[in-house]
Amino acid sequence: MPQSSVSITGAAPARLHPLIIIGALFFIFGFVTWLSSVLIPYLQIACELTSFQSYLVAFAFYISYFVMATPSAWLLKITGYKNGMSAGLLLVAAGSLLFLPAAMYRQYIVFLTGLFVQGAGLAVLQTASNPYVTILGPVESAARRMSIMGICNGIAGIVAPLILGAIILNDVDTLTADLQLMTAAQKTMALDALAEKVMMPYMVITALLVILAVLIYRSPLPEISPEEEDAPAERGGVFRFPYLLLGVFTLFLYVGVEVIAGNTIISYGAYQGIKMSTARFFTSFTLLAMLVGYLAGIILIPRYLSQQAALKYSALMGIVFALGAIFTSGYTSVLFIALLGLANSLMYPAIWPLSIHGLGRFTNAGASLLVMAISGGAVLPLLYGRLADRFNEQQAYWLVIPCYAVIGFFAVKGHLIGRKKDLSTF
Repeated sequence: MPQSSVSITGAAPARLHPLIIIGALFFIFGFVTWLSSVLIPYLQIACELTSFQSYLVAFAFYISYFVMATPSAWLLKITGYKNGMSAGLLLVAAGSLLFLPAAMYRQYIVFLTGLFVQGAGLAVLQTASNPYVTILGPVESAARRMSIMGICNGIAGIVAPLILGAIILNDVDTLTADLQLMTAAQKTMALDALAEKVMMPYMVITALLVILAVLIYRSPLPEISPEEEDAPAERGGVFRFPYLLLGVFTLFLYVGVEVIAGNTIISYGAYQGIKMSTARFFTSFTLLAMLVGYLAGIILIPRYLSQQAALKYSALMGIVFALGAIFTSGYTSVLFIALLGLANSLMYPAIWPLSIHGLGRFTNAGASLLVMAISGGAVLPLLYGRLADRFNEQQAYWLVIPCYAVIGFFAVKGHLIGRKKDLSTF
């Protein structure tokens, strides 16, 4: 059976060592990514935005994955994977640094620029790190290794909103009420003070990212490169694999619904009448549910559950939980949104290996397309924001139902379309 394989160049240490380093990078992914769940309601107040405008936070961050995926693959060919990771970390640091002038002058466009640059750096990191996880071990257990990386990501995603929320959303309920009674000059001063709260956290983040870039550069992480002996010879390159292209579209939808679940829950809690001082913690509950799912993946995959079956059941749970959120109210409805984290947890770990299996020398190109699909986190939350403005924040969740249906189709049949007959479902 053909395998998508790579060679590890240089004196490679045991496989556990590279995975520990990659796990640290996944922690960074989660920490930087899920800060946006707090930035959305924060900037909506500080910069006086509509729901649609506030979700440009997610758009600016995730659209950079689409823009940077192909340049990232090109960069990695020049620098190699390890040096490329260091460059990606420095790019994320540059984006974080832009938050200082953005906060100082309360300029929303500068905030968005900083988020775009952060996303560009993470696109480089994702393009380099995901193939490592898939390749460093048997393909049938790739989802298990991805779940371990997901735990690193999830722990960071739980911690990040708690830390930033405690700093920048503290007493925001009182401030929101007071703003209604202030003069124009008082209101400007109060909002300027609110905007400046984000400066110190992002100064610390910038410094830590630079330190990590140096540590990765000096680490013993081995280089990897795809082997060509099993490479398919069809004309058309990577676009001759229908299951990969369907996987790209599926990942696009998955990232969109994952970002909706994590980034809308704070504002949705406020819509349900819950104080912002309480709602600011809700994203951490979504990430905690994802963490439970990752742990289940480590235990169940592949011994008790195939990657394909995990994806199928996850899609079904997503539909059930979304309907629960739509047809209930208050804390119960918010709980169903948090449970979407459980439904989403095993999707990314399953979609990746199902999509790139058997690509041979086209593995890097396939990985680049999958990284481009992360831009679903830019498009779908923006569409959610438009629906929330047009109808309300609860009815806007109807958007995720067809997305989960498509994910379920990929799990049942889509990942087999165009695959060679001797490739089994794993």
